[in-house]
Amino acid sequence: MNSLINKKVRFQDLGTKDYQPTWDYQEELLKQNLDIKIQNRENPEDLKITNNHLLFVEHPHVYTLGKSGHESNLLANEKKLKEIEATYVKVNRGGDITYHGFGQVVGYPILDLENFYTDIHRYMRDLEEVIIRTIAEYGLIGERSPGETGVWFDVGKPYARKICALGVKASRWITIHGFALNVNTDMRYFDYIIPCGISDKQVTSMKRELEKEVDYEEVKEKIKKHFADVFGCDLFYK
Repeated sequence: MNSLINKKVRFQDLGTKDYQPTWDYQEELLKQNLDIKIQNRENPEDLKITNNHLLFVEHPHVYTLGKSGHESNLLANEKKLKEIEATYVKVNRGGDITYHGFGQVVGYPILDLENFYTDIHRYMRDLEEVIIRTIAEYGLIGERSPGETGVWFDVGKPYARKICALGVKASRWITIHGFALNVNTDMRYFDYIIPCGISDKQVTSMKRELEKEVDYEEVKEKIKKHFADVFGCDLFYK
């Protein structure tokens, strides 16, 4: 079975793309891997490897609510959503409500964790580690907050704030959804939600912390480098 371990990850930058078709694409890649696993179980004499993917995308303004979330954490009504040109989607990931929009790097790893390790808790911590290492290159010290997924600053202090949100789903150890790092994000859009259902902490961006516009493409390159290092994988672009 060891010969079937695949640590190659196909990288795709989808550019600017609406949320729903991107979610549909993730589900399509997930199904391809699930089908391979079913075939392998039914035909163990002819085993096939599963595939790993990393998608980057920049979504137009959208609020997404996880399956364990509360709709009351969306503070904008239908009229307000139309006014601010935002959409609202209920999704099947874990976590509560979050915002995606321009100037934010959203990463969706579709990984078969049986190629790496079968531990969702470790997977979440590794995604956080990728972001912690990335923002450290800009002099920003990211932290983990016990019991609160994501990457934070000044944990345990009154001005604790989140710079990166995480929310994932796994089926037979295959992951979808992922992380959202605020780079040059318009933070006013967070005023219309209680981010991740946490009312007593703030959100922030690299631009806000550094008090200057950040090179968005450069950040993506750094995330890719640290993703490959943390997961011990090879990215390819075919």
